[in-house]
Amino acid sequence: SFFPAVKQQGLRFVEQELYDIGSINASADGVYIHTVLQLAKDEAGRLKISNMTCDASIARMHAGFSGTLRKVYEFLSTFIVTGMRFLLSQQICPSLEHASLVLLNSLLDTVPVRNYVDEHIGIDYSLLRDPSISTDTLDLDFKGMFFPRVREDQELENHAVEPVIKETERMVYVAFSEYFFDSAMHSYFQAGVLTMELQGEKVPKDLEVLLRATFFGTIFMLSPSVDAPLRLVLQVSAPPRCTIKPSGTSVSVSAFLNISLVPPDRPPVQLSSMAMETKLSAKVFLQEKALRVQLDLRRFRIYSKQSALESLALFSLQAPLKTLLQLTIMPIINERTKKGVQIPLPEGMDFTREVVTNHAGFLTVGADLHFSKGLREVIDKYRPVPTATPYSSPWLQV
Repeated sequence: SFFPAVKQQGLRFVEQELYDIGSINASADGVYIHTVLQLAKDEAGRLKISNMTCDASIARMHAGFSGTLRKVYEFLSTFIVTGMRFLLSQQICPSLEHASLVLLNSLLDTVPVRNYVDEHIGIDYSLLRDPSISTDTLDLDFKGMFFPRVREDQELENHAVEPVIKETERMVYVAFSEYFFDSAMHSYFQAGVLTMELQGEKVPKDLEVLLRATFFGTIFMLSPSVDAPLRLVLQVSAPPRCTIKPSGTSVSVSAFLNISLVPPDRPPVQLSSMAMETKLSAKVFLQEKALRVQLDLRRFRIYSKQSALESLALFSLQAPLKTLLQLTIMPIINERTKKGVQIPLPEGMDFTREVVTNHAGFLTVGADLHFSKGLREVIDKYRPVPTATPYSSPWLQV
């Protein structure tokens, strides 16, 4: 800072500049800031801060000065401190408004709304309505529907019960109804991937011997195709259904199993076509922001679509086919479900102390939140390139 000193000598004026170097150590008391954020969903169904009201004031400020002209500054301190208090009070709300409407909204932009799960299906996490806010909770109603990528506009009607969350021990709870899981299985069914084929060496040897013995009469009549390799085609006949009870989660699957001989350079010869009904137990858990499912075969039944007599003949195949499902088919299915589906969270935020609780028609996942990255680090990463600086201030910066 400098103060010009002017000295008159006759008709001559000489201007001198005095420089001083020092510092100001300022503090504020009675700082009052009251903000109200209005949350809403945007056109894409993403959570946004749509508006903010703010009221801020500073009751008192104190300042200590250093430098050669310290006494002069202290004499003028009333004017200096009053100006500083006025400037700071005027900059608090504009800076907070910029932080919420621009910076925090850029953080919310990192929350996935519509994602592809794999090459077959995707998931829609868009908000159905504006958030519901009470004195101690923030309630967000997400769509939570899977869709086949071949028909992304497909909608599955929701007949599941409406989840009601009563737990309060964790910071956040996410409820998943039967509709969430049903839409996933319906989408895979629509994508045409719920089919599995085993042929030749992929058919377990013990099962192959048993199948050839069971259908010996039919195979014997097919000479010279007796030694042709076997082919088993397992195809789900309807979208699987999920049932959630307080005792656990299960999945019901209906399928067809077609057994054929595949002679070289000749059309396949069908030996049998049987219906299968299975019930799988499902263990649902949360790991690294992904909801994962581990399936296990609980019940299994096969029967003939032609006659009760043939169903009786197939009874001997019940146990070996169940073993085939447990040892060959279930590991393949669980390998596909191991990846899971991501729960929508802003970047840098993770779940800890996860707990899964079953209810009638839905389950809840409770967890505490942990910031694996600093909030400023994530905000700076997605900070929009400034085109103007309407809130710049030498006193306050966000």
